[in-house]
Amino acid sequence: MPTFMQVNKGELSNIALFSLGKFVSVLGHAIYTFAIGLYVLQLTDSGLSFATTLVLGTIPMVMINPFAGVLADRIDKKKLVVVMDLTNGVLFIVMFVISSVWGLSLAMVYTSTFLISIVTTVFSVSIEIAKPNLVSGRNLINLNAISKIIDSVSTILAPMIGGLIYALFDIKLFILFCGVSYLLSSISEIFIDFDYNHASRTKQSKQAKFVEDLKEGFNYISKTGWLLKVIGVFVCLNFFIGLTINVPLPFILNQILELSSEHYGIIQSGFPIGMIMGALIVKKVRERLAYDQLLKHISIILSILMGLIGFPLMFVGQIYDSFYLLYYSLVTVMLGFCLALIDILLFYQLQTTIPEAYRGRVISIGIALAKLVLPLGLILSGSLVNRLPAAVLPMLGGSGFFIINLLMFRRTSSDRKVNEHNSG
Repeated sequence: MPTFMQVNKGELSNIALFSLGKFVSVLGHAIYTFAIGLYVLQLTDSGLSFATTLVLGTIPMVMINPFAGVLADRIDKKKLVVVMDLTNGVLFIVMFVISSVWGLSLAMVYTSTFLISIVTTVFSVSIEIAKPNLVSGRNLINLNAISKIIDSVSTILAPMIGGLIYALFDIKLFILFCGVSYLLSSISEIFIDFDYNHASRTKQSKQAKFVEDLKEGFNYISKTGWLLKVIGVFVCLNFFIGLTINVPLPFILNQILELSSEHYGIIQSGFPIGMIMGALIVKKVRERLAYDQLLKHISIILSILMGLIGFPLMFVGQIYDSFYLLYYSLVTVMLGFCLALIDILLFYQLQTTIPEAYRGRVISIGIALAKLVLPLGLILSGSLVNRLPAAVLPMLGGSGFFIINLLMFRRTSSDRKVNEHNSG
């Protein structure tokens, strides 16, 4: 577990209540998405309908993120967090009532999934931006680590719990359970002290308009050299994840190596396991190396791991399946480990460096851009994976990410120092 130093009762209460609220929201949304996807697949027997459900759960995260950031900058974050969980609870309960009377139709599933995704996005951005206000500066990275562990555990548990619930219980009862859980979570969040760390708070003007606020966020990013480059690394990383990992890895494991479904499941579980490991040691790693150096080294390691995805294909037919299982399990664990480090450290740097008046807009814009380029990487990868030798795409993508990192980090450190000197 992350080590907490000198935590008083108020801070410990914030950490516990934050963890509970986030766990309910993240795991609940993940389980619902998985279970309702299975329901749609059984109801329609259509892969397109299933994919539509996933898309409706993803699109709002891209569209709403920047606007959610403006809301988080302009509206009391505690009110946003509590109201969003309360709204999700009401949506689920209304969905339960309607489905009990008229049945659970495909149109209702699509509509509710879209609305719940919007509300969850606003909640996620609000709680993310509020983190520096919940704990002292020395424990912020620990809070980020706990947040990443919750995300990773939810990734592991959601398919298992979602599949079990779908097999054993009526989907309508599960919808009711989700509604009650969100309502209880919203009540627990009322007791979180969102003003615990007064030092991180800044006065915010309420006069600016919504669109102008969003423009200010883009202007702040464009005028801050080190920030522009760091967000650039984050955006590039998401593109190359789609290009070299999300599509090529399953294709290689299932189509080229023809591994069993059990082996494939074990290999895929390496990602969240690695993320949990990374979250547990991130603070110790952060204490030994400067942030810029860490981000650079981890990004370079990631580029090498991307290339290693294609390496065993040079020996197809000469190696037993047990070797592929061990090899790719190690690769996915290391990928998850590095992704957790780079994610936690990136958000920690943004949270501690960006003034609160801009924090919501800047972070949400960065997240929106990253989520926007991920589908581009997926589409490009999907169109090339059948046209090129399977080993080429991850190796070329890894090389491209390596070169981009060298170029982007060449002057990032010096730019940040100049910016901090001028702002001081």
